[in-house]
Amino acid sequence: MTKSVELLPMLRCINLPASALAAAAVILWSTAAFAQQASGDQKPAEQAQNEQKEGKAENEQKAADKVRAEQEAAARAIAEFKEAAAKLSLSSGAPECVWTGRRIASLLWRDDIDTARRYIDLYDRFNCSSEHLKLVFRCVIEQGPLDPKAADRLASRVHSCWIAPEGETTASSQATVGTTTKPGTIPN
Repeated sequence: MTKSVELLPMLRCINLPASALAAAAVILWSTAAFAQQASGDQKPAEQAQNEQKEGKAENEQKAADKVRAEQEAAARAIAEFKEAAAKLSLSSGAPECVWTGRRIASLLWRDDIDTARRYIDLYDRFNCSSEHLKLVFRCVIEQGPLDPKAADRLASRVHSCWIAPEGETTASSQATVGTTTKPGTIPN
């Protein structure tokens, strides 16, 4: 079964089995095709290193931005507690009263009565003003509905009501009331 097969002009003088020549041709063809494909997809080592460095720089920037945002949030929270302490009596302006009271008002707004009740127990243990909490929740309710997905607006409203529970409604909450309520529906 050894017949010479003329696949390539260079191989005319070689007398090998046809299957061996066919296998060699397939291997040569696939190796050449793979080399061409791989050379187009490979990046130079320097370019790969540069991309790695850029990726590390982006990750470091994201981490720095996250730390900066956390620091700004902490500074804002401290400023809110100081503002409450300066404007309110000791029983409603103490940081522990402000912290728990604002959470209670937010939980009540979102209809999480069970969790609010647990916070109220904590609020009472700190000897915080229950009358102030009632006024704050009334203020939040009187300003009308909010978009349920806008947690930052609720937090802002609760804080402004905590500082001035008998104050006027804010312009943003008045605009929200007009756009989100429909006749015959219950506010959120």
